[in-house]
Amino acid sequence: MTKAAIITGAGSGLGQAAATRLAEDGVNISVVDINEQGGKETVEMVKKLGADAIFIKADVSKQEDVKNYVDKTVEHFGSIDYFFNNAGISGSGKYYLETEINEIEKIVGINLLGALYGVRYVAEQMMKNGGGSIVNTASSAGVIGQDSVVTYSATKHGIIGLTKSMVAEYAKDGLRVNAIAPGPTETPMVKEFYEENPKMKENATSGIPQKRLGTPEEVAELVAFLLTSKAEYINGEVIRIDGGFTNTK
Repeated sequence: MTKAAIITGAGSGLGQAAATRLAEDGVNISVVDINEQGGKETVEMVKKLGADAIFIKADVSKQEDVKNYVDKTVEHFGSIDYFFNNAGISGSGKYYLETEINEIEKIVGINLLGALYGVRYVAEQMMKNGGGSIVNTASSAGVIGQDSVVTYSATKHGIIGLTKSMVAEYAKDGLRVNAIAPGPTETPMVKEFYEENPKMKENATSGIPQKRLGTPEEVAELVAFLLTSKAEYINGEVIRIDGGFTNTK
């Protein structure tokens, strides 16, 4: 039976790479993003690989948008087997006491509330069919403390708490929830952040034992593995994919 996945933030970066990787295995994709152009581009990429895909525009910080993308996925594909809970933003890179309150609220709304809403509505549907698999996007900044990203780091630590606690409550009912913790990765979001904060890129690269940034395709391989039946006994884990970056901290 053909599987169906929801991927948030699927219009670019990790989400787009995961969508195409899963499509190679015949998984149908609900492409969720606030960026309509990027989302529709991902849909075309998925269809070229032979899987079905739909685009659903959503602001994940709004619970009604989240419920809508879940409802539309079930309506179109019949069920939700996999969920890559990935949408997020990094922020301006300012030190915390210089950060505007509206920026703090925006990051928390998208990164943490968006993830909480996603798990809330997706897991509800998954449980109707005996369970499913969720991968949440945390970050190296969710594993260690990092300067210039205090609010972002707080939300990513929250993602890890969400991951572990959902397993404590629902693993017995067939739900698997894991998290990935990517280090600096060559996504549009990270490139934009480093363009505005060039010193941060230099510091990050020099601090990675492998001396390079990761790629979206490398992260997508891990996501595909964790979501599927190949990883059925992995649950509640936070898997770092950072070239050794957090290992040296």
